[in-house]
Amino acid sequence: MSGQPPVEASFYRKLDGSKIRCELCPHFCELKEGKLGICRGRRNIGGRLIAENYGNVCSIAIDPIEKKPLYHLYPGSRILSTGPNGCNLRCKFCQNWEISQEEIPTKYVSPEELIDYAIKNKSIGVAYTYTEPLIWYEYVMDCAKLARQKGLINVLVSNGTINPEPFNELLPFIDGINIDLKSINPDFYKKLCGSELAPVKEIIKLAAGRTMLEITNLLITDENDSDEEINQLVDFIAGINPEIPVHFSRYSPRYRMENPATDSERLFGARKIAQKKLKYVYLGNISDEESSTTFCPECGAEIVRRGWFSGAEIFLKDGKCPSCSAEINIRY
Repeated sequence: MSGQPPVEASFYRKLDGSKIRCELCPHFCELKEGKLGICRGRRNIGGRLIAENYGNVCSIAIDPIEKKPLYHLYPGSRILSTGPNGCNLRCKFCQNWEISQEEIPTKYVSPEELIDYAIKNKSIGVAYTYTEPLIWYEYVMDCAKLARQKGLINVLVSNGTINPEPFNELLPFIDGINIDLKSINPDFYKKLCGSELAPVKEIIKLAAGRTMLEITNLLITDENDSDEEINQLVDFIAGINPEIPVHFSRYSPRYRMENPATDSERLFGARKIAQKKLKYVYLGNISDEESSTTFCPECGAEIVRRGWFSGAEIFLKDGKCPSCSAEINIRY
């Protein structure tokens, strides 16, 4: 935590005595003096909620935007990616548990330094990712405003566990967001994530139509990969907008989950189910060029071809399919 100034957090309420309640996310942590919230980033100090994680970076890199994954926002571009140490969920299957669930060394990077670094590296913007960026709320807000002033874009990769009021304040500065919808089953969230499904569904609805929204669903063997659950998840997304891109991602045993890795046929089966109602369906963590290619939902022509190790070939013509002139939901 070296170098950063103390920053008072947004969205909290004082309770009796020196106790306070954080109102950033649906956990509503009630904190006595000196105590940290579940995210390990916000602490009660003297009756004030302090964002101790402000600017404390645990990882930084220049990534393809497709790695987020975001396939419909400036395909083929590279973006500065960074994130905090911590998370407001406790997923037993966390694929990045070393930086989300464990305390590791961090380095303070001011918003000005971060944006300068993005510009110097010819990044299209900043992706707040790797762990859960919304526990970094004040830092993300400050960086996002500065990035917007400099003509850069802002991207979130989030679990969607935040309250509507802070999300609505941040959303005007966000150009794209991938929300990890872990399951459509509330019991899954309670048992395996220590959280609730309903707030995530509400945030997905708020984001739809206001920013470039994509959804990721990590398919975990014998937990959320049945045809019935996949159909329910697809119905929820299609009911909002069938043009929302969805990524079914391959799970590998990690952290406290030992279920077998997702079978590739289960991934292809999920994609087939989803394609009946959704226009853009992709597979992640699997080497298959077809399932990472964007096809025109009207005529089937290739729109964006993505190689496993290469960039993206874009065949759009004035934002439309070059074959049938259908409008394609891609910003490029």
